[in-house]
Amino acid sequence: MYCTGRWMLAGIAMLAMASACSAAQEQALAKGEAMVAAADPLAVEAGLEMLRAGGTAIDAAIAVELTLGLVEPESSGIGGGGFLIHYTGSSEKIDAYDGREWAPAGATPDMFMVDGKPLPFPLAQASGRSIGTPALIPMLKMVHEQHGRLPWAKLFEPAIRLAEGGFTVGPRLAKSFSDNKATLASDPEARALYLDAAGKPWPQGHLFRNPAYAKTLRAIAAEGPKALTRGAIAADIVTVAQREPRAGTLTVADLQAYQPRRLDPLCGAYRVYRVCTMPSPASANAMLSILGLYERARPQPDGPANPQDWAAYVWASRLSYVDRDHYMADDRFVEAPTKELIAPAYLDARAKLIDLSKGPPVIPVGTPKGEALRGKWGSEAMQEYGTTHLSVVDGYGNAVSLTATIESEYGSHRMTNGFWLNNQLTDFSLEPVIDGKPVANAVAPRKAPRSSMSPSIITDRDGELVLVAGSMGGSTIIASVSRTIIGVLDWKQTPQEAVGTAGVFARTPDIMVETSRMAPAMSAELRKLGWKIVEEDLYSGTHVIQVTPNGLVGGADPREEGKAIALPGTP
Repeated sequence: MYCTGRWMLAGIAMLAMASACSAAQEQALAKGEAMVAAADPLAVEAGLEMLRAGGTAIDAAIAVELTLGLVEPESSGIGGGGFLIHYTGSSEKIDAYDGREWAPAGATPDMFMVDGKPLPFPLAQASGRSIGTPALIPMLKMVHEQHGRLPWAKLFEPAIRLAEGGFTVGPRLAKSFSDNKATLASDPEARALYLDAAGKPWPQGHLFRNPAYAKTLRAIAAEGPKALTRGAIAADIVTVAQREPRAGTLTVADLQAYQPRRLDPLCGAYRVYRVCTMPSPASANAMLSILGLYERARPQPDGPANPQDWAAYVWASRLSYVDRDHYMADDRFVEAPTKELIAPAYLDARAKLIDLSKGPPVIPVGTPKGEALRGKWGSEAMQEYGTTHLSVVDGYGNAVSLTATIESEYGSHRMTNGFWLNNQLTDFSLEPVIDGKPVANAVAPRKAPRSSMSPSIITDRDGELVLVAGSMGGSTIIASVSRTIIGVLDWKQTPQEAVGTAGVFARTPDIMVETSRMAPAMSAELRKLGWKIVEEDLYSGTHVIQVTPNGLVGGADPREEGKAIALPGTP
């Protein structure tokens, strides 16, 4: 039996169970068991290699992500950014690290506008204008200096070995190459790397090498982040970003100006648990809001076979996404009510709108700081894409939840030195003004675009580690992570069952439901309640590790080829 804090326990009984679970979880971690969960088996093995060598969770996470940049190049890499949540087992301290790209100094609010209209997203994406300052490596170096144990250069060894020696292209990567043939052909470096002499993408089974990536990794291993901000690689990044058509303004000075940040995590209570995730420029408070509203709507949850549980989840999602799309942006530049949107009193007020007997035609924007702030901004609901997630627990009791991204598939469609450059700036609103009001998430120099990435660490109320979670999927990340946490903690699902449960994305009045995983009868029940259900092939890449009295239990999203693999501790 897992320690899940079930709803039927209350008061002293619930607190007693939480205390007993803490002792059981502490005992499980004391055995030194470790685990890595990520989107590709080769990347998982890279992390396990670091753990076997005595490395910490951050050592393993860096090796995993560097390998993902090679074997899953469409999703993340050193040309992009990410967010990381770190749990220190010895102190139970949780830290948040911001590796989100910045807009260059030359960026303007209207840089994605042409003749008064926003560029079509594909044109905005495949451009130099979409490229923000690569931020992943500076962030990972910062975290490694604070929480690493192995030498920085050692973490690069697995990815360099694979890039030089080659790895076999699997079915998922082969499909990505095939589906994105035109993209790969559009960039001169990508064309030479990913296509054969006849212009055909490499098929499944091909031994793929990327020597340019290996050379770049060797430079970063030796020089750290400076390898990407000074010298030949930095000059190449700028040249590619400033290339026509739709040239950007990124300069070497922009690369050197970027600074990662250690931040206090954004935490919220969920039943007997504490869920900690990223603050601004993330909008992960929407994930916490979904959990809080779901808890209020379903004090006695039943499980995914109950239409009322799904109705509560849809209601919670709609309310949370509406507020997120209206208010959230980089709080260094705008007044973002990050904490106010998850305050208990505010969630209590929003929860009063929930009526599980029907679906609403319109969800109003809330007023966490009063009518003046609501009236200040124009609302937007842009779609976002891409990304990867990995979860690690080490034998010392530390944990890492890292979500990394180059934004859309193959980022800006521009490569240099063996890696893809991000199109992160399309996460800004392409329109700076909507309905006559400025948009909170409009472009500004050195501003970070809003993000949906929600890497999360869940503990009990005593601070003991319970769950490490996160997902890929653009703005569906918020839905995937909240749904998975509910699945494990409320619905008694194993992590693998939870990550495989049907995706439900309720950002707009059209509620997207994953066709292949949601029973038609359940979709019909939601339609009867008045929700407009649209069946879609939703995607995610959720990777989870749960601490149980019997040890670590992992879940790897079945929509990908990932694994959750444990290293045994002491008997």
